[in-house]
Amino acid sequence: MVLFCKNHLAMFKNYLLVAFRNLKKNKAFSFINIFGLAIGMAACLLIIQYVTYELSFDSFHTNKARIFRVDQDRYNNGKLSTQWTAGAFATGNAIKVLPEVQDVVKMVGAGDVLASYKDQKMVIRNTYFASDAFFNVFSFPLLSGDPKTALKDPNTVVISQEIADKLFHGTDPVGKSILINNDSPVKVTGVMKKWPENTHMKCDYLVAYSTIYKYTGNDLDTRWRNDGCITYVMLKPGADAKAVEKKFAVITNKAYEQFKSDGDGAVYRLTPVQAIHLTPDRMGEMQANTDGKSVYLLLGIAIFVIIIAWINYINLATARGVNRAKEVGVRKTLGSEKKQLITQFMLEAGLLNLMALILAFILIACFLPVFSSISGLHLSFTLFVNSIFWLTVAGMLLIGTVFSGFYPAIVLSSYRPVDVLKGKLSASQGGSILRKGLVVFQFAASIFLLIGSLTVFKQVQFMQKQDLGLRIDQTIVIRPPLARIDSFYRNIKAFKRESLQLPEVKSVTASTSIPGEPIFWNAGGIKLVGDDDKTAKQYRIIGGDYDFLKSYDLKLLAGRVFGESFRTDTGSLVFTKKGAEQLGFNKPADALGKRVFFWGKNYTVVGVVDNYHQQSLHDAYDAIIFRCIPDVRGDVSVKVSSNNIQRTIQSLQAEWKTYFPGDQFDYFFLDQHFNEQYKADQHFEQVFGIFTLIAILVACLGLFGLVSYTIVQRTKEIAIRKVLGASVSNILKLLYKDFAWLIVIAFAVSILLAWYAIEKWLESYAFRINIGVFLFIIPFLVVSIIAFVTVSFISIKAALTNPVKSLKTE
Repeated sequence: MVLFCKNHLAMFKNYLLVAFRNLKKNKAFSFINIFGLAIGMAACLLIIQYVTYELSFDSFHTNKARIFRVDQDRYNNGKLSTQWTAGAFATGNAIKVLPEVQDVVKMVGAGDVLASYKDQKMVIRNTYFASDAFFNVFSFPLLSGDPKTALKDPNTVVISQEIADKLFHGTDPVGKSILINNDSPVKVTGVMKKWPENTHMKCDYLVAYSTIYKYTGNDLDTRWRNDGCITYVMLKPGADAKAVEKKFAVITNKAYEQFKSDGDGAVYRLTPVQAIHLTPDRMGEMQANTDGKSVYLLLGIAIFVIIIAWINYINLATARGVNRAKEVGVRKTLGSEKKQLITQFMLEAGLLNLMALILAFILIACFLPVFSSISGLHLSFTLFVNSIFWLTVAGMLLIGTVFSGFYPAIVLSSYRPVDVLKGKLSASQGGSILRKGLVVFQFAASIFLLIGSLTVFKQVQFMQKQDLGLRIDQTIVIRPPLARIDSFYRNIKAFKRESLQLPEVKSVTASTSIPGEPIFWNAGGIKLVGDDDKTAKQYRIIGGDYDFLKSYDLKLLAGRVFGESFRTDTGSLVFTKKGAEQLGFNKPADALGKRVFFWGKNYTVVGVVDNYHQQSLHDAYDAIIFRCIPDVRGDVSVKVSSNNIQRTIQSLQAEWKTYFPGDQFDYFFLDQHFNEQYKADQHFEQVFGIFTLIAILVACLGLFGLVSYTIVQRTKEIAIRKVLGASVSNILKLLYKDFAWLIVIAFAVSILLAWYAIEKWLESYAFRINIGVFLFIIPFLVVSIIAFVTVSFISIKAALTNPVKSLKTE
């Protein structure tokens, strides 16, 4: 037994020694294989880290498999009008009666608040009313306070660690009171530990849900027509979510029966909490989600890149087979069995993959910060302590060794010693076809990725350069004042008057919504006076002062916009073109003067403006109604000239402090804010583009190696052709022709798959580029030129070599 083990150990050492000798003997091709594999592995592991992060959202909750968000699809006369995360307020109490439901959490946006404690003040943005089951359902630990009672009583709040540090400077805030908006004291009952980044929620300040009743009345949770409440359910162990959905549908259908005459209806769906981050954004999301299609597309790129790298090894190993034939012949003559030769070649493949993996780790260590910046994610080296990551690495090494080493091992170990030693061996036709097939796959994948990358680039450029239908440049937006004052209207009017005295200020206006953000004022039941209730529709509503439409320069199609000279404009409406069409008027002028029933009052249509992009081009035009509200409390938009922006901001800040001394001057530039919507698209474009280039680089490395060996094998043929009168150009055409056909075939293979893939990806954009022929021709030409340069680099040298020298070596 001991002798047996020693023999096997000696044999293994011999295999290892031979493997190292072969790597050292063929330095150029060892480098191509190791470097190509390393780039492929590094790219694959980086993308896997990105994908793993995106798939990990909300996976830290203890009961994650049982937590669902109750999403609402609101219908108007059978047509989908709004997809809400925040459905009817009655949802929570209604679904809680089902026996499968263990607990319910209700959350409502509380808006921005100005928090004060002694001499410390700060604006808190991510604020929500939350019911007392919040910490029972979600695994967000408290640093201090009792999670069971922290949100039980009215006027109690739980704040984040960051807020606690800023307001209380390290002292425990539990039991202390903070003043909200200068008039409402609330008691701190808990401090939340910093939340993980990988959650669809974003909250810094939770107010006990029972606090909301003093603003709305105690019947709030029975209202089916009031939307705006995000509802989560935790099911009991073993409960079936689909069965719960069906049971709840019976309840909701009965509840909405009373609104059937108005055309109102809703469908509720249970969305798993872990799936929320990768689903399309709905109205009222706590923060923007990620496009699930894009994440899985990147995972596809990772697989493509690593397969291309493995194909390089297969191609080069089998192409070099003839050169190693004598080694195989001698080994077989001396008694080596086929399985021993297979072991030898598999060990070489494993060694090469291991060396490539070590180099890949070095590349990851160098480029992870760069990749984090490009992807826009907070990626770190914590992945290296993740057991799943190491299982992935081990799987990649094992699969890579088998995938890249098995076929070459079978081919090389199958050579017959007699043929080899007599010199009758040449590259087989079957092996040549396989190598060419693998090259076709590499370049088909490269063209496919390049078409995709170009499509993403074109779509992002299209969105950023598209006319929005309104002017957002040179616009400073000041967040609304939060502190309670005696007369908001008097102060905002004075601020506008004094600001307009500044030579750089062109206009000042206030509104409930600004471009680049969702319109949360969603109103149903709107119809022409005298029409049947069934004709009522839902609209998005923007309340603005007299100057809102003029300041944003919306294109007037018919009638007029609001004006201070028209004192009756508080009873007037302006529609967008789509809004007028939804009302039943295809010609804007036909809508003028019509009386509209809106929440118990009648209004007159005085104007119709053209459609415009309220948000990114992901979204279709909304049916929007503008209401004139002179004392509107909302964002303040200031149109300024480009001269001395900093001085203008300082002057505006001084005026703001005069009329709103208790508030912070919180401002931003609207064009930058609007373009924030495209950040995810830009990051995806950059990541996609970089890894597409990596795929092409790895493919070209393989092509370089394959061309080199092809030319070595055809050295004698090239020399004879030159002796017989062939010119350098004739020789180059001969060499180019073989590889040109491979690229043409690759293009034919990739074009249909690419067209289908980009068509599916573009479906998520309401406004999108057209799929033109140039999206396919340009990638084909780029890959062809790169391949041409790669082939030329070696071919020209071979074509210029003196034939006498080549034939002498033969």
